[in-house]
Amino acid sequence: MDKDRIEMEKRVVNKMIEIYCKGHHNKASVCSECDALASYALTRLERCKFGSEKPFCSKCSVHCYSPEMRDRIREVMRYSGPRMLFYEPVAALRHLVGK
Repeated sequence: MDKDRIEMEKRVVNKMIEIYCKGHHNKASVCSECDALASYALTRLERCKFGSEKPFCSKCSVHCYSPEMRDRIREVMRYSGPRMLFYEPVAALRHLVGK
């Protein structure tokens, strides 16, 4: 995984959180709670100890998220994952095939 790949993952996580927030919090923009989750997730991506060899978080042997944040991001992904096909179809399909 190169730097572009990490940037793509950051865009995907941001989009997923945006979709979740819009669907659950009915805000025009991302609320402060969801913004905090996005900041946390982006920091975790930037600091991943695997660097360019980083696997998808769900396949990772090291779980760097706190238990609370892990539960929150799972909830976001469960809700937003299927909807990503409508918002970012190429990114969603890449994620499904693991590239």
